[in-house]
Amino acid sequence: MKTQFVGREGNNAKFTIEFTAEEFEDALQKAYLEERGKITVDGFRKGKAPRSIIEKRYGSSVFFETAINNMVEEAYPKAIDEHKLDPVDRPSLEFGDEKLEKGKGFTVTISVTVSPEVELKKYKGIKVEFKPLMITDEDVDIEIDNLRSRNARLVSVDRAAELGDTVVLDYAGFVGDDQFEGGTAEKFSLKLGSGMFIPGFEEQLVGTKSGEEKDVNVTFPEDYQAEELAGKDAVFKCKVHEVQFEEFPELDDEFAKDVSEFDTLEELRTDVKEKLQKQTDEKNAYDGKNKALLALCDANEIDIPEVMIEDEINQMKNDYLQRLINQGVSADAVKKYLESADATLNENFRPDAEARVKTTLLVQAVAAKEGIEASEEDLEKEYETYADLYKTDLEKVKESLKGSENYLKEDIVYRKTVDFIYDNAKIVEPKEKKAKE
Repeated sequence: MKTQFVGREGNNAKFTIEFTAEEFEDALQKAYLEERGKITVDGFRKGKAPRSIIEKRYGSSVFFETAINNMVEEAYPKAIDEHKLDPVDRPSLEFGDEKLEKGKGFTVTISVTVSPEVELKKYKGIKVEFKPLMITDEDVDIEIDNLRSRNARLVSVDRAAELGDTVVLDYAGFVGDDQFEGGTAEKFSLKLGSGMFIPGFEEQLVGTKSGEEKDVNVTFPEDYQAEELAGKDAVFKCKVHEVQFEEFPELDDEFAKDVSEFDTLEELRTDVKEKLQKQTDEKNAYDGKNKALLALCDANEIDIPEVMIEDEINQMKNDYLQRLINQGVSADAVKKYLESADATLNENFRPDAEARVKTTLLVQAVAAKEGIEASEEDLEKEYETYADLYKTDLEKVKESLKGSENYLKEDIVYRKTVDFIYDNAKIVEPKEKKAKE
């Protein structure tokens, strides 16, 4: 076998593979051994007919297709490696005008779409408009108030209900004189102002007291999920059993002891601030890196093969449909949905698919240019991260990920490269946009 690179035009590469007569004959013999069990010839048991008899009976080219497929299948990866090509689609084959015959060699010309050559124009010092979030004392106060709210207790009060109070009530819903299904409950706890019930219901209970009965008049929304009630006027006959007030704990050292492992309120505030700061730092890093990648894409152009975008769209569709199934949608319903909405999904996913492919290609190009690699130490830290995340033994993690080392290293290189791009970016505050008159 001899291969020769013909040339590259855009994202299409072409090369030839030349096979000798001896290689063709060896492939034909192997094809005969593979296929003879499927061929019946009168006078011979199935699979026992000699090759010469089969070729005489079915033609000399009977094994050509299998032989050539096997030859190309074996030679193609070697040629790809030799010419350092990165195919992104199935190859197409041309055999020319020369007739294929036993005892003769042949040449096949292969054309294949390959990953684009990325010419980086700018990736260091790219301008990124980004204003990191800052933690303030007000943020800490809000989080402390949330803690108080989660530890509040309901206390019965002998007064009229106010917004924010919880009322314990019975209710029965009627449209006209008919009581409708699903509109009845007893001793139901409803926080007024929560928006749990349809608009207008909760507000009408403001001012009611324990033991009081009240008719609440409402109109169901036009888009209400129960079609038989949508847009209709209804009355709920209610009886209030209890009005409850949400009592918050005092904000002092005792509160800190009750809700945390700290002895003082000041220690609790310090811990809350540190946790908020860590969350904010992680969000800032995530948002900043995303903006840096967007800036990288804006600064560089790539001629992306259509097949790469289509592959990404298909992957995004598969992920989306799998999420629907995980949420409880039946496989049949998902299939019908795909049949009716496939074109719309393709159109909706295309912009993100193009962005994903472009981003990946640019990050890979930066990694290659800067020589960014994943070391064995990096891989070991990755295993440790998985072990901590899933609370399992390190060796079990390594065993479960055996064979995935290359994928893990690719992911590590990607993240290290994104960090490199962000660390070398020029971060500037966004310019305030003037409000339109």
